[in-house]
Amino acid sequence: MQRRDLFKLPLIASAALLAGPARAAAKCETDGTPNQFIPKTPKDPEPLLDELKKYPKCPYCGMDRTQFHHARHLVQYADDLVDGTCSIHCLAISLAINLDREPKAIFAPDNASPAAVKPLVSVDQATYLIGGDLPGVMTKRGKTSYASAEAATAARAKHGGELGDFGAALAASYADMAADTMMIRRKREERRRHMMKKSG
Repeated sequence: MQRRDLFKLPLIASAALLAGPARAAAKCETDGTPNQFIPKTPKDPEPLLDELKKYPKCPYCGMDRTQFHHARHLVQYADDLVDGTCSIHCLAISLAINLDREPKAIFAPDNASPAAVKPLVSVDQATYLIGGDLPGVMTKRGKTSYASAEAATAARAKHGGELGDFGAALAASYADMAADTMMIRRKREERRRHMMKKSG
């Protein structure tokens, strides 16, 4: 799977923002990934087998991937290290930090499925609804994935937004990164204040 060209432009811009200080401060592996950001789980040639048990929490924000099964993503790199994230927002962080680690496969949920936990499909076959009134996870502008273009088109008719492939959804994630990061920080600070008031 050749994704290097797809990732190159958004990752170059984002890597400096997300990984620059860490690269300077940390000893790096030979592939250039700062040690603290290398996926911590063992190599996994079958990442979809019991994936929610193996990757229960997002490594970047700590969110429960079962709770956010409808937004979760998973990337398997060429060396079989895996990052299971809560959303395409955190997947974008993984791809930016692991800039020299080639993705072997990337998976997204099929939001047209009636299953209690949305099954994962390859992003190569996914169509995303970008924007509209569906809520996003870790982002103000939703990026909702579907296994078929027909399902995504039906969702667009109901919720608005624009259709795009994985590349378009990833580019939108990088475009939204600064505003989304500020929004997340603000919400977490408000939550901390609320908890302090409650306990004090």
